[in-house]
Amino acid sequence: MLNNDTKGSPNVRPICNHPGRSIFGKNNFEGGMSPKNVLTPSYDMNGYSRKSPSKRRYEGSKYSGTPKKKPRTSKERVPQPKNTVAMLNELRHGLVYKLESQTGPVHAPLFTISVEVDGQKYLGQGRSKKIARIEAAATALRSFIQFKDGAVLTPLKPACNLDFTSDEHLDNGTGIDIDKMSQTELILYVGSIVKKAKLKAKLCSSKNSSTDLLLENIKLSMQNSNKSPLSVDGQKKVPDKGPVMLLYELFTDVHFDCSTVDGAQNNCRFKMTVTVNNSKFDGTGPSKKLAKNAAAKAALASLCNISYSPMMHPQKNLPLPLDDKSSSMELPQIHADTIGRLVLEKFMEVIKGQESYSRRKVLAGIVMTENMNFNEAQVISVSTGTKCVSGEHMSINGSVLNDSHAEIVSRRCFMKYLYAQLELHFNPATANQSIFVRNQENAQYPYKLKTGVHFHLYINTAPCGDARIFSPHENDSSVDKHPNRKARGQLRTKIESGEGTIPVKSSDGIQTWDGVLEGHRLLTMSCSDKIARWNIVGIQGSLLSSIIEPIYLHSIVLGSLLHPEHMYRAVCGRIEKSIQGLPPPYHLNKPRLAQLTSSEPRNQAKAPNFGINWTIGDTEVEVVNSLTGKTVNNQISRITKQMFFNKYGSLVKNLPGLPERKLTTDYGQTKAKVKDYQIAKRELFAAFRREDLGNWLKKPQEQDEFALPE
Repeated sequence: MLNNDTKGSPNVRPICNHPGRSIFGKNNFEGGMSPKNVLTPSYDMNGYSRKSPSKRRYEGSKYSGTPKKKPRTSKERVPQPKNTVAMLNELRHGLVYKLESQTGPVHAPLFTISVEVDGQKYLGQGRSKKIARIEAAATALRSFIQFKDGAVLTPLKPACNLDFTSDEHLDNGTGIDIDKMSQTELILYVGSIVKKAKLKAKLCSSKNSSTDLLLENIKLSMQNSNKSPLSVDGQKKVPDKGPVMLLYELFTDVHFDCSTVDGAQNNCRFKMTVTVNNSKFDGTGPSKKLAKNAAAKAALASLCNISYSPMMHPQKNLPLPLDDKSSSMELPQIHADTIGRLVLEKFMEVIKGQESYSRRKVLAGIVMTENMNFNEAQVISVSTGTKCVSGEHMSINGSVLNDSHAEIVSRRCFMKYLYAQLELHFNPATANQSIFVRNQENAQYPYKLKTGVHFHLYINTAPCGDARIFSPHENDSSVDKHPNRKARGQLRTKIESGEGTIPVKSSDGIQTWDGVLEGHRLLTMSCSDKIARWNIVGIQGSLLSSIIEPIYLHSIVLGSLLHPEHMYRAVCGRIEKSIQGLPPPYHLNKPRLAQLTSSEPRNQAKAPNFGINWTIGDTEVEVVNSLTGKTVNNQISRITKQMFFNKYGSLVKNLPGLPERKLTTDYGQTKAKVKDYQIAKRELFAAFRREDLGNWLKKPQEQDEFALPE
């Protein structure tokens, strides 16, 4: 019978009940016993018994209640779905791995294995041939695109003449489908890789060369791909992250600075300046946060072509039609910001000396570019104003401004500029300075614009009328659910001595002179409706249409309240299906749309009764009393019908190449003689009627019954 003493008992396994004491203690081998005769317990690679850890965890659970998680050591690795050899074999079939060399002692060899891919040999080393093969495959994959250390690249589809310079078919093992990435997600992804990756020796010549190269490669791969990840259903996607966060993730050298604060206490405007890679970008807003976001948007638009424009938020019901697959209704954000900045700077420049008239609610201007070169863009006109003439101040000789809304005034200033450009042809020495050239192709229009000249309209808010009838903070649909209302697309009129517009009623016929003088409110078509008219008949006016081909706006940039669906419908969309029979070269123009990154806030101040206008070449601004239609000094404005009719008479007498030199009729009859223009205008009115959007309301016809002075 055995006692508790285990000495001299070779078949009995010693037991150690003390944690931390080895079972091979000194007393276990007394009596000349050899360790060979002792049963050796089984151990795992970390030195623990296979049974004891589970037993201790089980016993411990009786007392502790919650088992303690085993701390993860640095040696542990996350399971990976595929190794680099399997992935490379899927991308290129039939690869051969060769043993190049074996070095080191026999007990610790170092293998070098090579693999040849597309004529290029890649090497890998390891303590085993398997590890060396994996390293060789990883070297080959890393040469195609630079991923962060430890990333596992999994092919998404079998290789069939894949371009190894493109990363569209690869995944980094985190479940990201590169083919389905948006533009921002892709740039963010590669940007995070660049921050952590080791730069290759050939890219170490400059600080930012690796980032620039990778971003350029992304753009090229997107251009070469059949389906660009930049868009969904033909529309670009907006970044999911905020502009400030996105800017910090893409660039390491980012610094914000609050430079100035403008405005009164209840209407402050903060200005933030962000410096990115030694380039500065400004942003303004009613709070520091919004100003900071605006500055970040401007930087992203300029450096990465990333836009937060409302045009990037297409509504489901918005069929933004494209002229072709490559065109878009969106003006690039960097161009829109340039247009807005130029107009604002010009306004601050021309208003100097008359700061008392700088108060405004609506600011507008027209910018001209040649060959879309915005570095040399010119501001043609600048204007402010929100009112219309009072009915009692109507003129029978064209000496007052009926509509002093800023965008309408800017267009009249632009017409003044066109007259001045045609007058340059009076002298052959100055003819080449004009934006017009002789038209050798169509004798009906003796002059036309030079090739590459474009005009861009800027308004600091949505034009009054149909483009502004929406709630900025609601996702309203294109169809009103109210059964008794048809507000969308309706023609609307401005009202005398007030702001805002009302829908035109079909029963409202012609406005009469005596009716207005008796007290009927003088009604003027809304700015949205007039812009829609410009997109049919042009912005040159009826008189000039007998001399030059129609001129259309290339783009419309807003400072705030840009709703893509409503803006597009207002300026051209509501009549695109019904317009017909336009005599060439008249057509339906579809201008590009955009909004500034630094949006203008809602101005709650009362609108002034004056407006200013300035045209390139003017020495000073002209201030007009909007209610009387004349200047604040009771003089005739330089952009009235009377002034333009006088300039037109001068063109008819002196401009070379005109077929007719007689001008004996009055203003209204002269306009009626421009047949193609009148046909296009009538087709426009008919299109609105066919769409059941109302009748275009005209001013009393007596306003146009005046002739040139003898």
